[in-house]
Parts: sequence; C-alpha cells; structure tokens
Amino acid sequence: MTAWRRRGEWLELTPGKALTGAADRNEATARWLLETLGMPEKLFRQLQANRGIEWRGDRLRLALFPVSTAGIEPVWQDLGVLYEDDFCLVVHKPAGMNIHPDGRKGESEPTLDHAVAAHYEMQGAEIAVRHIHRLDQYTSGPVLYAKNDWAQLKLDEDMRHKRIARSYAAFVHGAVPADLHVIDLPIGKDRHHKQRRRVSPTGQHAVTRVRLGRAYRNASLVHLELETGRTHQIRVHLSHLGHPLLGDALYGGSTALIGRQALHGERLAFTHPFTGERIEVADPWPSDIRQLEQKLLSPTI
Repeated sequence: MTAWRRRGEWLELTPGKALTGAADRNEATARWLLETLGMPEKLFRQLQANRGIEWRGDRLRLALFPVSTAGIEPVWQDLGVLYEDDFCLVVHKPAGMNIHPDGRKGESEPTLDHAVAAHYEMQGAEIAVRHIHRLDQYTSGPVLYAKNDWAQLKLDEDMRHKRIARSYAAFVHGAVPADLHVIDLPIGKDRHHKQRRRVSPTGQHAVTRVRLGRAYRNASLVHLELETGRTHQIRVHLSHLGHPLLGDALYGGSTALIGRQALHGERLAFTHPFTGERIEVADPWPSDIRQLEQKLLSPTI
C-alpha cells in the first residue's frame, strides 16, 4: 500500500516516480486513483470539480476529510469502540438502543447515532454520522460507520454485494439438529401483525447459515451468518422451524430467563475501503448473554 498520512482535511500520498515523472501527470493520476487505489468514480468527479485533487511537490493531496455536520444532535453515552481509524468506526450497540431515531412521536431516548455524534464531538472532529447497516433494537452487537465519502461509497457497495460478513450467536428453544446448516426461506410481512414478519412464498429471498454451538437441556446455542439482511431474518427463520429465540416474545420465545431476544452479533468482517485489508472485529458477549448461558448450564433448568 502506498504510504499516506492525514493532514487536516487532506490525505497525502507519495505515489512515486510512476506518476511524478509521467508525461501527462493529470491523466496518469486519474488512472492511478481510479484503477490502482479504487477510488469511487463519483467521488473522483466531485473532487475534480471542487479542486480536491492537487500536487504539492512529490505529494498527491486528496480533500477526503472536509468539515461536515453530524446530522444529529450529540448525546453523550458510554460507547464501546471496537475499531476506529480515519475511514471507519465500529462500535458496540447495547440491547434496547435503537441505531437511529425512527420518527415516532414523543420519542426521546438517545440512539447509537446520537452517541456516535458525541464521540466525534469529543474528538474535536466534524464528521457526518453514517451507519452502514442496522441491528434490531433488542439485538446487541457491532455496528459499522463510515467517516468520509470514500468509505461510505465503498462500504455501501460492499453491503449491496454481500461482502460485509456478520456473525451472530443465538440461544434458542429446543434441540437444533446438527445437520441444519442453511435456512433458505423467503420472508414477507405478516398482514395480521404490523411488527411481525413471516416466512411467505411471495416474500423476499432470505438465507441464513447455521452452525450448532452447544446443546443444553431445553435449548441450543447456534452461530449464524446472514447472506441476506431481511428485517427480523434470524428471528423469523428460527421461529418458523420451531426454535424461537429465548426472550423473543414477538416470535414465540419465553422471557423467563432473559428479557430480550437472546441474539448477539459476535463478529463483523469487512474490507477496509482504502487499504483493501480485511478487517475482523469481535464483540464479546454482553453480561446478560453470559448470565443466560450460566442459567442454561444449571442442572435445575
């Protein structure tokens, strides 16, 4: 990877004589940015139009970090930062917190986006708050944010092409068979319940990969990966097969041992939008999930 450093609003690169010595440096620079570095073409055109690409001696400067408004009010909350650099931020979302305001009248609880805005503010950074994917309100786990336009364009594309991997741990009712590896069932809206989804032949294509982790007396731990990201996908798929998540009253799970759906995003993997490095971020089980397992291991359960 070409050496680079950030200077304020600018990213500085030293691409070497292949560009500085080119007969047509502008043409060589454009080709290098688009083909070698993989700069999104939309961003390249924007930078070109706004004089955001310039040479200072042998250094190529890109205006990748302009001052931006957060787009949401900063509200300080404890925030578990799992990974951060100038392009990306990964934070832990606790169960019970929404990622962003849902527009409901009278809503006042701070969301993860509010907390991220406060995190940026405390760093003295003026950055737009842009989450790349979402989690249900009562699912805990890692959430990925883009910190500039380059990151957002690349990560949004990776989401569309299913190149961002999300792995979950779930505690479910009953004995999940060890030979259950893939759930490939379409999911649609439940016309009888506004909040629910259901398996429906006219629904959207949905695929969940399953690996049995551990069997308990009346429950199972399963590890899951999503190939698609339908609303409530894991909850709907497992409930349909007779294994609703513990704590998931909406889909038939008992709340006797835990007061929310026992679903936690334990790992997130993505390709860094600038370096191309594969980044894997683990998010350890929160305390209520650890306590649930201890209850399931008890001989009285």
